[in-house]
Amino acid sequence: MDTWNYLEYAAWALSALFGVLMLIDLVRIDTTYDNELLISSREGEIEATAERHEI
Repeated sequence: MDTWNYLEYAAWALSALFGVLMLIDLVRIDTTYDNELLISSREGEIEATAERHEI
């Protein structure tokens, strides 16, 4: 095998890793936030709910 084959395998491995990370992020976001909040058009609404402090 030459260098190009190793680079090709490395590229496929990175592609698979990024795909898995995207799926993990999808599940984490889907379980953390309500769907109505995610599709809302108000900017900063997620940050605002995360930063609400009650005294």
